[in-house]
Amino acid sequence: MTEGGASRGRRDAVTRARRVVVKVGSSSISGDNSGQIAPLVDALAAAHARGVEVVLVSSGAIATGMPFLRLDSRPLDLATQQAAAAVGQNALIHRYQDSLDRYGIVAGQVLLTATDLEHATPRSNAQRALERLLGLRILVIVNENDTVATQEIRFGDNDRLAGLVSELVSADLLVLLSDVDALYTKPPAEPGAERIDFVAHDDDLSGVELGDIGSAGVGTGGAGTKIAAARLAVESGVPVVLTSTTLVAEALRGDEVGTWFEAAPVD
Repeated sequence: MTEGGASRGRRDAVTRARRVVVKVGSSSISGDNSGQIAPLVDALAAAHARGVEVVLVSSGAIATGMPFLRLDSRPLDLATQQAAAAVGQNALIHRYQDSLDRYGIVAGQVLLTATDLEHATPRSNAQRALERLLGLRILVIVNENDTVATQEIRFGDNDRLAGLVSELVSADLLVLLSDVDALYTKPPAEPGAERIDFVAHDDDLSGVELGDIGSAGVGTGGAGTKIAAARLAVESGVPVVLTSTTLVAEALRGDEVGTWFEAAPVD
């Protein structure tokens, strides 16, 4: 595919998308960056107004709950993580709904564990609930159910969860957001790092040196988890945009931002 053809195909895929999954990480919407919730909601609401069905996979429950428990850093023990998540999930959803109220949009919360998507009955239940919520024009906010999840039943990170949800709801597009504007050949702060604008579905990215992507301290995902999530999505026929949270509006308009992962052909 030529560069011009890839660009046109990308924009067409975004503007045609009727169902979109957007994933945002803890570092982008908590702490000093909690002010990014409002512009994120602005972008989601603009897509919603065009008739797009929107699923937001949002990390941030533990990070949001930490100040309420007077914690200066992410807790290491499971029980305190669960306690922080229980407090933070409530506050996080309130912040989203408060911002969505400006547009008259109602949020619906869905909390999942890996087990829910690995077994037929709970997977079917989750799929049915998501389909009905979207059909009712609810903006769905999905997070891992940190309050009950243990190490054995965790997704590991919400990037993977976003990839699985995009497959579950047969999304037309997955947008992975972080603190970095695109995928680079090496960590972008290192000399010689080159931005990657397009990744073909069969590109093994063997020349990419993986490093952290996003702020340290509250998040759990890195560049590797985002690539893995993108792979999961594209293999099920869902194209992916990887970009920064500050560029979400442009990404949802189909502008030339971030890294575009081409969807694999699906029979």
